Amino acid sequence: MTALLALAGAGAWGVGDFLGGLASRRLPVVTVLLLSQLAGLAGVLAWALATGERLPGPAEAAAAVGAGAAGLAGLAALYRGLAVGAMGIVAPISAAAPLVALAVDAVRGVTPSALQWAGVAVALAGIALVSHEPARPAGAGGRLAAGVGLALVAAVGFGLFVVGLDAAAAASVPWTIALARATSVALALAATLATRTRPAAPRSLLPLLLGVGLFDTGANVLVAQATTTGTAGVVAVLSALYPLVTIALARLVLAERVRAPQRAGGLAALAGAALVAAG
Repeated sequence: MTALLALAGAGAWGVGDFLGGLASRRLPVVTVLLLSQLAGLAGVLAWALATGERLPGPAEAAAAVGAGAAGLAGLAALYRGLAVGAMGIVAPISAAAPLVALAVDAVRGVTPSALQWAGVAVALAGIALVSHEPARPAGAGGRLAAGVGLALVAAVGFGLFVVGLDAAAAASVPWTIALARATSVALALAATLATRTRPAAPRSLLPLLLGVGLFDTGANVLVAQATTTGTAGVVAVLSALYPLVTIALARLVLAERVRAPQRAGGLAALAGAALVAAG
């Protein structure tokens, strides 16, 4: 059950990220975030109320709120990165989120295992490889591929999101997701007001934004539930496979092509993230 939930969550995240990247190529990122996050909030609140579960305690609620803030920052960076860069480059780098959980464990005094150190080395090598894009003029040095910095910010945000989710979900999965989503909506609204962005979209794009919200919310629910039935390491390994879905959709729908060394780097980044989580 844990594997099925985590894999389903990875698939939903992958589709949601692809749709979010498409939407962010046509609309401001803050608009995509606000409207897509709103799309899932009502359903999540209704689900939480219907379960009759009690609200989490202060510590768990704070973790859920922190997860919502970190997740929104990660999504903002990812959507913008997918809009300005190749999805086959940006998505794998964002999957380095398990390295953040490893760093949190290290701060808590948990020593990384040999397998995790190997995963860090493989992931960093993969990120370096996938991030490098040769310059076109003859004799010129290479340059950083578009969207790489944003992808790294997304990885940090997603890593902190999973850490917060794991800390809060044991108290109540529905209320953890509801609190996290309410936080992300509030922050997206604040960003919209601060940037004086008109929170509107053409009617033709509303189904796309609805899809972003539903897939992202569904993934959050599935991954949170998975953390209550299995170990966080297994969940992190399987849910970190979401870039494979994003990359496949980019190849099939957008006919996006990525250089062979960068494809190898993307696979290495995913493999390194899996080793870190498995360790």
